[in-house]
Amino acid sequence: MTVSEVPPIDTGAAREARVLLVDDDRELCQMLCEYLAAEHFEVKSVHDGDDALSELKSGHFEIVILDVMLPRLSGLDVLRKLGAAYITPILMLTARGDDVDRIVGLELGADDYLSKPFNPRELVARIRAILRRASNRAARGGVPDELMVGTITLNTGTRQVHVAGKAVGLTGAEFRVLELLMRSAGQVISRDSMTEQALGRKLAAYDRSIDTHISNLRRKLDLPAGTHPEIKNVRGSGYTLTWAHA
Repeated sequence: MTVSEVPPIDTGAAREARVLLVDDDRELCQMLCEYLAAEHFEVKSVHDGDDALSELKSGHFEIVILDVMLPRLSGLDVLRKLGAAYITPILMLTARGDDVDRIVGLELGADDYLSKPFNPRELVARIRAILRRASNRAARGGVPDELMVGTITLNTGTRQVHVAGKAVGLTGAEFRVLELLMRSAGQVISRDSMTEQALGRKLAAYDRSIDTHISNLRRKLDLPAGTHPEIKNVRGSGYTLTWAHA
């Protein structure tokens, strides 16, 4: 089934948002623009990485849909140039089965990925989940919430993380995963639950996104193994941030 053959979901007056769609497949872009417009999104499409960077510098978008395979400047190169501090959510489009691009994209700051070919309804669901999380963060922005577990300090208002007083730069998804772990320190959180709460979707078969985010967190936080706090894998159950009071 092609994109044009899938009817839009009737959700009534959906929240409008500006979407930057970056893909060199012009026919696909046209179909997705029509589909997303019917879902009440305002979409701007460009077809290479250089144009994507220009649009992101000159315009305001609430989410970026970024294909990995682009002419002149690849999607991964776009992520590298934007840097981990870029706060607009990015949903990466990858070829089915290309695990390397997914892992690298997540490490470079993408919030989530969607494999081609995909059902446009799933794309809309992913977009809305990401925007809903962003909206919830904005609503909490006026009331900063500081979490402390051992040497780790996380502030939900400023979106800053410090370890032993040293600032640590995290992507949006990494921040949400760490926040989940800190709010439930000492408890095991399943990969299913982490995927739903941090990424806004159900855990799919062979989906290693959460594991990649955990790996990135371990590297960036640089917490000594065997001490507290420590992010541990509980085989068959999920992950936990261990904590022992002094």
